[in-house]
Amino acid sequence: MSRLSPVAFAIPGDLDTPTGGYAYDRRVIASLRSEGREVSYLRLGDSFPHPTAADQSDATEQLRSLPASIPVIVDGLALGALEPASLEQVSSPIIALVHHPLAFEGDLDERRRDELLTSERLNLARSSAVIVTSPATARLLVDQYGVDPDDITIAVPGTDPPATPHHPSYPPLILSVGSHTHRKGHDVLLDALAQVVDLSWEAMIVGSARDQEYTERLEAIRQAEGLTHRVTMSGELETDQLEVLYARATVFALATRFEGYGMVFAEAMAHGLPIVSCDTGAVAETIAPGAGLLTAPDDAEAFAEALRSVLTDAPLRNSLASASRTAGEALPSWQDTGGIIAAVINQLEGHGDD
Repeated sequence: MSRLSPVAFAIPGDLDTPTGGYAYDRRVIASLRSEGREVSYLRLGDSFPHPTAADQSDATEQLRSLPASIPVIVDGLALGALEPASLEQVSSPIIALVHHPLAFEGDLDERRRDELLTSERLNLARSSAVIVTSPATARLLVDQYGVDPDDITIAVPGTDPPATPHHPSYPPLILSVGSHTHRKGHDVLLDALAQVVDLSWEAMIVGSARDQEYTERLEAIRQAEGLTHRVTMSGELETDQLEVLYARATVFALATRFEGYGMVFAEAMAHGLPIVSCDTGAVAETIAPGAGLLTAPDDAEAFAEALRSVLTDAPLRNSLASASRTAGEALPSWQDTGGIIAAVINQLEGHGDD
């Protein structure tokens, strides 16, 4: 077996940021290093995906400084927002890692969405290979960005088996996990919960306050709907703390407006939880058939009815849980995910299956 060549990984902001995308990057880096490959971490500016001029310049300089012999994986949070002219100055082979296209992030004005569509399209065309985290994102890149399907590799996130046995608490816990951003739809979830207050339940929304204005809006809804004693906004939690909540939960609910994959759905299935979410992006493909109920995005009334069904219909709840558990046991590991990405690097370096 030949010596594994080094690779660089360019990621904006703090690698320890508690989101699914950053967790994916951390686990991939760990997997590549575990096979004996040297991985250098290029920390790009915190302002991506809406970079300041200083962060644009710094990212360009870091990427330009890489030797032409070292491929660089560029996280899509940065790649889609980099100035296309700056990538033309990079001699290293570029591997684009797209969790979901930036132009499909919620709450963008039309001008910024058009800018991102243009820069993402050009930067993807400049890339030597493209890695995505779901078949849905692969189709989106082909249909909306003109990416050659032969240039795309799908590497779905790995999943860890649960460390804590499932012991649902009473009253039933409705668990939602996702950062406080418009795309995650926590406002819709709160509106839905206000419509099922006649039932016995408690809810916890776990996620970092990445958008302070949106976080304040969520708190205003929670108070206006009289949910302060039933819904807890916990902020980000450590992995072991979140593990306890998955073990206690009766249902996982996320009223998302778009997902490129949705690692939290895989985690919910690993714990055998019934899921209530929205039919958008990759959600319908990520959640196994029979493991969840999906509604249209932004439909709080339909979301409330789905929650009511799961909470009150024991046979339905048990059926969803059984399908979820079965699917969870078949999910790929992080070693599987890392192996797929390692193969892309090897092919790009001309190692093939060495």
